[in-house]
This record gives sequence, structure tokens and C-alpha cells, in this order.
Amino acid sequence: MKITSLALSVSAALVASSAFAQDNLQTQNNEEQEIEKLVVVSSRIAMPLREIATSVSVITKDDIELRGYSNLADVLKVQPAIGVTNTGGAGSTTSLRIRGEEGYRTLVRIDGVDISDPTGTQVGPKLAHLQSSNIERVEILRGSQGLAYGADAGGVINILSGAGSEDLSGNVSAEAGRYGTSNLAADVGGSTDTLDYYISASNYQTDGFNSRTDDTTLDEDGYDNTTLHSRLGWQVNEALKLGLVLRNTDGDGEYDNCFSALGTNDCETEFSQSNLRLTANYDTTLSSHEFAYGKTLVERENFTDGLSSFFTKGNVERLEYIGNNDVSDAHGLVYGLDWEKEVISSSDLSRISKGYYLEYQGQWIENLYVTAGVRHDDNEDFGEHTSVRLSGAYIWTIGDDELKLRSAYGTGFRAPSLSEIDYNNGPWAYSPATDSDLKEETTEGYEVAVEYTQHNGSHYEVVYFDQTITDSLEFDLAGFSGYIQENGEVYSKGIELIADVALTDSLRLNSNYTYNDTEDTTGEQRIRRPKHLANIGVNYQVEKLTVSANVRFVKDFTDSVYDSSIFQSVRVPMDDYQIVDLSARFQANTNLIIFARVENLLDEDYQDLATYYNKGQALNVGVQYQF
Repeated sequence: MKITSLALSVSAALVASSAFAQDNLQTQNNEEQEIEKLVVVSSRIAMPLREIATSVSVITKDDIELRGYSNLADVLKVQPAIGVTNTGGAGSTTSLRIRGEEGYRTLVRIDGVDISDPTGTQVGPKLAHLQSSNIERVEILRGSQGLAYGADAGGVINILSGAGSEDLSGNVSAEAGRYGTSNLAADVGGSTDTLDYYISASNYQTDGFNSRTDDTTLDEDGYDNTTLHSRLGWQVNEALKLGLVLRNTDGDGEYDNCFSALGTNDCETEFSQSNLRLTANYDTTLSSHEFAYGKTLVERENFTDGLSSFFTKGNVERLEYIGNNDVSDAHGLVYGLDWEKEVISSSDLSRISKGYYLEYQGQWIENLYVTAGVRHDDNEDFGEHTSVRLSGAYIWTIGDDELKLRSAYGTGFRAPSLSEIDYNNGPWAYSPATDSDLKEETTEGYEVAVEYTQHNGSHYEVVYFDQTITDSLEFDLAGFSGYIQENGEVYSKGIELIADVALTDSLRLNSNYTYNDTEDTTGEQRIRRPKHLANIGVNYQVEKLTVSANVRFVKDFTDSVYDSSIFQSVRVPMDDYQIVDLSARFQANTNLIIFARVENLLDEDYQDLATYYNKGQALNVGVQYQF
């Protein structure tokens, strides 16, 4: 299928699908509907989704379980404007790009816990180790609008773990599939008048497959992940609640082409991350306040031929305060401050950053919602910076439906990481990376969108976005000299088309298409950024059976590979591809669910990166017991 036909199909769906939508669509009860309509990702406080002017996507527990993917990055990549690349299977380096921007410009939080790795070359989340088990909800803030999280939060993924009912409840699931894969998960939770608790555990194992195209040994690259997560809340009195979140992830994997005189493919990596977050929430009739302390500990070690070849260890401590005051029924303020200390203890590096922000939120006239925010950051190495965010949304009522016009504008900056600075000051760096000192990146982005929501639950969006990064900092893929500053601007701009359509009581269409025009400082398309990304999904439910199918289209992208004849990397075009995934869940009885999925149903031979293979056709089956 040609991408032009695909774009026309999605556009046609936006215009014509209302003719198929049914007025008698079954809905959840009113309380569940209200919860679904509240999101916190835009400004870190609960806000009605219809009033938000930024681009937000929401993934529910039902969506995650029906898709069935083990790694959360696979769940995320079927969302609008999200591209994912992976260096060869489970546990390997995974990069997620929202609207074409690098993954280290995206913040990921789980129950408020920032899972960024301070020891990484760029400080960002290690998505390869983030499993989808026991997740209740995911909210995605697309675009450089993360004012309340930090000036470098180009996009935000806010994850909420499962929630037990008033009575003790939980799930146990087991899954097995191709490549010697198994996935075990369990959770339990509940609440009383004063306590609520949630505990989960998962273990994912796979023998994997040969990941690199140049590995003639054809060895399998396996992976093992164990994740423990717990959350505890104590309602001390009517106004005060204390909270505790503990999380630990251990991931051990195998990979190819590690550094060795013999160029061995017998490579192993071990990753461990522990997170702690303590909170105190104080709520009154007109205001709410949250004080939080968080700490992250990370250790990473690589082994070549069984011997340690790389080791790094670090931690992050973070103090946060966020407040919210209702000035009147139509106007409010959100404000906060944060203090953060990054440490790479294995290299004796550290840095402190401080920030504070204020955002006004108001309804000037009926159905007009406006926000205006400012943030000031003070980085120990790179000084003080001020960033802003402005947004507005106006809603027209059309019968029982709603039409919303919205727009948002935001700025930010990212300071070079401790690792980037350290690498350029070390023995492996040379000209041009060492020719000048690194400085901070600055970002600017805006978006304009139209949304149409029908009373039966169907929803449509058309979004135009434009994002620019000045003095972008990248690793020198041409000469491998170190981290270099791109003098000038790089940008990503394009259009998102989104349709979530209730065709009948049983049949639902969810589709999105993203056109992304990217350009680096030389005027060429930025590597690993497809110009066309699209997903067409269908969910069908009849009695106790639910079936989901999704087709993903990726077209017009390039990568960079090393050419030994000229001793530098060169740009290479990549082949377009289409991937079909199919999944199903059957409610055998009140407690037992049987599920299955086939990833890459047509066994497409495709690549996201020039030197790495992707998974072939893979059947997985499992059972889930709920109590």
C-alpha cells in the first residue's frame, strides 16, 4: 500500500466515519468516565482532558492488555508521532522519539518516580528495561511543553501503576512464546479508610535471536528482566496523606560486536536501577500541596568474553514541591520548585540544578481555557535560563458534540550531561569534538490543532507542530571524535491525523498518521526519523472475545553506517515496511482469561537500524487469573 493512499484513507476516516458511528455505544459507568477524562501529565495536577490545550494521548490498562506487548516501548510506538528503534531485540538499547526528537529529551515517570539514568551518555530513561506488566494507565505529553517537569522535558510519559479495589484484589499471569520467551507477572492491591497499597512483580525471559547483520556466528542474544514495584499510601487525617513508592529493575542481556581486539560477539550487560520516592500531600478546599523526596541508584556493567570491560555507577537525589491554588471558580495557580543533584560516583562527577515555576490557569469566558507559565532554572555548570509555556483552547458545542480549537507554545533548554562533558575531556575524544567547550541546547516549539468529539465517544484530531533545537548536541557519527555542537538549527515539523471511531457497538477503529519533515544543520533529513508513520488498528468485541489487529507503516527514513574505506560514517536509505500484529483475549469465566498474540504476523523481514535485525513472526499464548 502506498503511503499516499494511506494518508487519504486516514483523512477519509476523519471526515466520513461519523456516518458509521452508533448512538447506542455501550459506555462505562459515570465514575469511570470521569476518571478517564482527567489527566495529570500536562501540568502535574489533575485537569479535565477537554480543557487541555497541549497534545495528550492516553493509554488504558485495557489497551495495554489487549495489545499484549511485553515491553512498554512497543505499546507506545502505535501512538501518534512516536518512533522507536532498537538495537536487536529485548533488553538492547531502545530509543523513543516523539515528533522526531531524541529519547533523552523525553521524561518518563512511574507513580511520580523519574526513571532517568544519570550515568547514561545523555540522561534519559532506559526504555529497554521498562516492561508493560502491571501498568494501569499511560499519559503522553507530545511536544516541548513540559514546563512543570523541567526545562529539558521535551515530552513527558506519565505512567500509573495498578490500583486495587477496596477489597483485596489482584492478578497472576503467565505467557510463553517463540524465541524461548516467558513472561510471568503478578500484582495485588487494596485499600481501607486510611491505607491503600499495591505490590507487583514481573519476570521476563527470552533466548532472543541473532541481532546483528554482520554476526556470522548466528548466536542468540538473550535477555532476563525482573521488576518489583510497590506503592503505599497512608491517609493520616482528612487533609494529610503520606506516600511511599519503591521500585527495582534488574536486566541482564547479551549483545554483539562489543569492544575487543578479536571483535567478539560474546558480550553481556547487567543493569540495575532502584528508585525511592517519599511524598506528603496536604489538601484543603481551595489548595493542594505535595512535598516529595526521590532517589535513584543505577549500576551498569558490560562484559567482554566474560571479563568486565565497562562499569558505571551513579545516583540522583531530587526534592520537589508543587502547589495548586484556586484563586476563584475560574482562575487558579500552579507553582513549584525542585532541587536535583546528579552523581556519577564511578567517575567522581556531580552537579546540582535548581528550578522554580509558576503557571496561571484560567477560564476567561465560557469555554475558553488559557494557561501561561514561566520557569527559571539554575544549572551549576551552565548558569541560569528562563523558559515559558502558553496555551489556549476554545470549545464550541455542536448539538451533543464538541469542536475544540487549541494551540500551545513552549521553550526550554538542555544542559550537556556529565557523561558528554567527561567523554570530551577524556582520552578517546579528538578534533572536532575537542575544538570548543560544549554549551546548552535551546528548544522552541508550537502546535495548532482542531479536535472533534462525538457524544458516542468517537474522537478526531488534526495537529500541526513545529519544533526547533538550536545548538543541538549530538555524538559525531561521521568521525566518532566525541560529542559535537551543531552550529545552527535542527527542526521537526509536520502534521498528525488521529481518529478513534466507534463504528458499531462491537467494532472500533483507532488510527493515526504522522507526517514529519525533519532537517539537520546541513539541510538533510535527520537520520532515523521516518517522514511517514502510520497505524491502523481495529478492535472487535463479541460477548467474551475481544480481538485487536494493528498495521504499522514506516516510510522514507535513513540511517548512518560506518564505511571502513573512508574511515567515517555515511548516510544510507532504509527500506519502507509494514508490520501486522494480531491479538485476542477470551474471558473463560469470571476469573480466568486466555490470551494470545502474533507479532509480525506476515513475517516481514525489516530493519529500523541498518546493522540490526528485528523480530520475525512470533506467537505468544498465556493465561491470566483475576481475584
